[in-house]
Amino acid sequence: LGLLYQEYRDKSTREEIETRRLQDSQTDPEETSPSEETPSEAEPTSTTENKAPPQISLLRNSNSRFNLWQDLPEIRSSGVLSILQPDEIKLQEAMFELVTSEASYYKSLNLLVSHFMENERLKKILHPSEAHILFSNVLDVMAVSERFLLDLEQRVEENIVISDVCDIVYQHTVNHFSVYITYVSNQTYQERAYKQLLQDKPAFREVISQLELDPKCKGLSFSSFLILPFQRITRLKLLVQNILKKVEEKSDRESTALDAHKELETVVKACNEGVRKMSRTEQMISIQKKLEFKIKSVPIISHSRWLLKQGELQQMNGPKTSRTLRTKKLFREIYLFLFNDLLVLCRQIPGDKYQVFDSAPRGLLRVEELEDQGQSLANVFILRLLENADDREASYMLKASSQSEMKRWMISLAPNRRTKFVSFTSRLVDCPQIQCVHPYMAQQPDELSLELADVLNILDKTDDGWIFGERLHDQERGWFPSSIGEEILNPKIRAQNLKECFRVHKSDDSQRRKLGSRNRQ
Repeated sequence: LGLLYQEYRDKSTREEIETRRLQDSQTDPEETSPSEETPSEAEPTSTTENKAPPQISLLRNSNSRFNLWQDLPEIRSSGVLSILQPDEIKLQEAMFELVTSEASYYKSLNLLVSHFMENERLKKILHPSEAHILFSNVLDVMAVSERFLLDLEQRVEENIVISDVCDIVYQHTVNHFSVYITYVSNQTYQERAYKQLLQDKPAFREVISQLELDPKCKGLSFSSFLILPFQRITRLKLLVQNILKKVEEKSDRESTALDAHKELETVVKACNEGVRKMSRTEQMISIQKKLEFKIKSVPIISHSRWLLKQGELQQMNGPKTSRTLRTKKLFREIYLFLFNDLLVLCRQIPGDKYQVFDSAPRGLLRVEELEDQGQSLANVFILRLLENADDREASYMLKASSQSEMKRWMISLAPNRRTKFVSFTSRLVDCPQIQCVHPYMAQQPDELSLELADVLNILDKTDDGWIFGERLHDQERGWFPSSIGEEILNPKIRAQNLKECFRVHKSDDSQRRKLGSRNRQ
């Protein structure tokens, strides 16, 4: 608990990665005893009768450095490790990590408020409106974390063997965690305000730099503290998933964990939607201003519409141009704006404008990859509009700059098109998988941001280093560089990962059946 949350989280995910590496290198996954979160667990053998256990009273000690439940002196001296089954010890570790990580998170939040937000020099530099955008409702978030932590600590101190924590998670998620949605939804404005303040106010930049150098911050940046609530609410869902994988099936604790997970998933989705809504609205307004319609105008701005992908491709000249034609004018530039429900085809014109010459509903698009026809026709595909702006069928032969760009366009344009590998939602026994070992921030709308230790099914891959994947814990899909991950080679580990995911989401079977045809872009 001496660690700030950023350190705790990094340490935990690194251990998770190393544990999977160890499991993947062994023939039989049953030979490895560690859980994803705890890489070094003891294997008790005795099953003698339980003893009256002492209480744990170390959680309030900020200098405590214990990482594992079984390393606590009270646990070791009680003899309980010789009583509990190995699976129960793993479950205790998973529940204990949820508690200790919340304590670490609260410590970091407290530092954000006391060291940065309440700094007198910073208060004098910032206008109240600037401070409000920068820190949002962090005081509410901290108060919710404190109340949550106190209830968790009380539960741990009731008995040396933790009965459950997911019931507490459920109650707090339902009654208090809406403060996270408010905070995270402000993230776009928060990031913009921070960059603007660094640029416009040298005094602000100087004070922040000095505060960051304080030993309390342990070399961590101010921005790493600002993003804590979003990281925590996402991680909390994964910690509950970890508990859910370890509880006995069809037990009360499984039911409670499923309920807690479902509520957390609702909050996380609302947080993600809050962030997206802010940025999407501004983006749609900007695009609308750039478009000039050569055809009948199509209203671009809609509350239910957002951009999936945009970019330049090369279009073969003429509707029936011979594929064997070799001239410098074989292709001309075409610019596409692909929304979740609409495709707009344009030509770029002077003044950073785009002239729209055709459009079609996204559901009426079909794509077909051309067989290799030589270098000039490499990375070429056919785009068919079953019903275009003139209410007729139209075809375009388009050339991308690389194989990955071609595949990314084809999957975005026709999301239900079969990929090279199957998704986890198809329930097949095996599928290529990859573990993220370097975090990745999405650069384009069709890419997927990844955290350390994320596990994904590989749906497609390209020769130039890109993977189209589906993250197991939330079924989000997107592209990312293959260099950020390590493929999981052990088929038993892959099967185990799929089994755990089916179990986590089994409370919503009807929704999962729909996932196979749902557009995740």
